[in-house]
Amino acid sequence: MYGPEAEGPPNELYEKLRRQHGQVAPVLLPGDVQVWLVLGHRENLDVMRQSSLFSCDSRNWNVQLPADSPLLPITAWQPLVAFADGAEHARLRSAITESLGNFNRHGVRRHVVRYTNQLIDNFAATGHADLVADFAEKLPILVLARQFGIAEQYALPLGQAVRDMVKGTPTALQSNQFVVDTMSGLVKGKKDKPGEDFASWLIGHESDLTDDEVMEHLRHAIVAAHENTTNLIANTLRMVLTDRRFRGSLSGGQMTLPDALEQVMWDAPPLAVVPTRWATGDTILGGQQIRAGDMVMLGLAAGNTDPEIRPDLTAPVHGNRSHLAFSGGPHECPGMDIGRAIADTGIDTLLARIPDVQLAVLEGELHVTSSLISQRLDNLPVLFKRTAVGGAADADSALTAAGAQPLPAAQLPSPSPAPSGGVGARETWWQNLRRLLRRKR
Repeated sequence: MYGPEAEGPPNELYEKLRRQHGQVAPVLLPGDVQVWLVLGHRENLDVMRQSSLFSCDSRNWNVQLPADSPLLPITAWQPLVAFADGAEHARLRSAITESLGNFNRHGVRRHVVRYTNQLIDNFAATGHADLVADFAEKLPILVLARQFGIAEQYALPLGQAVRDMVKGTPTALQSNQFVVDTMSGLVKGKKDKPGEDFASWLIGHESDLTDDEVMEHLRHAIVAAHENTTNLIANTLRMVLTDRRFRGSLSGGQMTLPDALEQVMWDAPPLAVVPTRWATGDTILGGQQIRAGDMVMLGLAAGNTDPEIRPDLTAPVHGNRSHLAFSGGPHECPGMDIGRAIADTGIDTLLARIPDVQLAVLEGELHVTSSLISQRLDNLPVLFKRTAVGGAADADSALTAAGAQPLPAAQLPSPSPAPSGGVGARETWWQNLRRLLRRKR
């Protein structure tokens, strides 16, 4: 099951699993850990909505992972809303949702336009750019940092650390510590001098979160929001530049950018898998016998392509928001409208500034990295007519214009690429799935 098939799109693997196992399939994760992957749209919703039967508390897992398991960072229990159920979940989620509710949505869009223009100014005069590295990976963290109450000079280094951590590079632990230190410093600073920002609202919320709880939720929120919004922007730009339906419709005025974003939510959701559900008792799901303590992974991307609800994947889904991109049930993403606003406004501003933008390479030359939870577009090189700088000539200098100094370089690890090839702890989860299928033959 290696060779060309191993490099094929995930949908091919989902369909193979469906043919062999139905809407819920046994799969292998690193270390030969067997779990369940939910492929069906209805079955995913069943798991999302039944929190008493499918808990987010990983202490229910019947597997003891070794200390060096690459699964630990995403499954080890933490005092976070993402790992809580019942009354504790309600307490923590109320602090998150009510604090997010204080965001000025119009203000967020103004900041998106400002930072988008600053980023474009960095490459407008060159006539070329990589819209992943130069735009998608930078815009979300610039906007989010401001909303979180983080000083602007820390935004880009923080975003670099988050992406390095999520990619699982050899410097991921150092990058995680950088994020923790930044958030710890933010909590301390906002306790002494609160402001109109997410950190201050969490600290002052009536749920009475501890300093550690505030820090951990800030860390969790910045990682999730930055990663998902970056992927959403990159995937939408790729579709706009490569899919004739969208390229033609956008230029002809027959489709809005929100329609394109909705299509991406279905076809390439920013988060493909949520690996944080554990059965609290024996049950039947999708015809499979699930035992108490089994890990059940939500297959968001797989559920979105379920032939029971989308028999024709080429048909447009404009106006249909029943996709699973933001999960559902009690743990539905609380900040989904903010991520959409950043992506929508940022891409709209980009296309207005450089309307002739086009892909600089063949689509087949774009590189996608697969991880347990997402499909990450790594590059999107484009060409366009050179244009004059429209504002700040340099985004980095604009961020320090008020006299703030960037963090010393020694505090931020230099990301290095993860080893390629090999099996075991470093192999991709797609390789594990295909290895399991080979064994079933």
